[in-house]
Amino acid sequence: MTWDMVFACVVIAIARIGDVSLGSMRTVAVVSGHRGLAWVFGLLEMTIWVFVVSAVVTHIRAEPVYGVAFAVGAATGSYLGVTLQRWLPFGDQVVRVFTRRAEPLLERLHGAGFGVTTFQGMGRDGPIAMLFVVVRRSRTACVVQAARTLDPGCFYTIDDLRIANAAGRPGHVSHVE
Repeated sequence: MTWDMVFACVVIAIARIGDVSLGSMRTVAVVSGHRGLAWVFGLLEMTIWVFVVSAVVTHIRAEPVYGVAFAVGAATGSYLGVTLQRWLPFGDQVVRVFTRRAEPLLERLHGAGFGVTTFQGMGRDGPIAMLFVVVRRSRTACVVQAARTLDPGCFYTIDDLRIANAAGRPGHVSHVE
């Protein structure tokens, strides 16, 4: 193996990391309703992909190691894309907190400007409150931190939202298409 081949393998792997990561971000943009951003991510993703695939296909018989670099880049790009998705600032999420300490948590979340809907329920060990909080992705960690601080034994789930609409409240509509 020559240094030229090593360099080519590194370029192929880095390009694949880039296009697969862009594909992950494009998917998040599509799901979140950001059509323009999805278009940009898709354009960049496919441009990189076409050039890398053509380079690999042209040389795969003579240098099968290029195919391995292509696969390593794709796998690494999947990992990186999922990691980047967590950091993307757009999109809404719903945080559901199941707690026995609803009142202090409700007060803290309201004090921090979060809208919270509560429900009473019955858990395995007795009464429990369920708090539903719709937040921008960038503020999800604040809700989780408040919940874990006030009730270390709480249970919570986080889901991405496609549409969140506070009916009758102007300015409180997110990503409606």
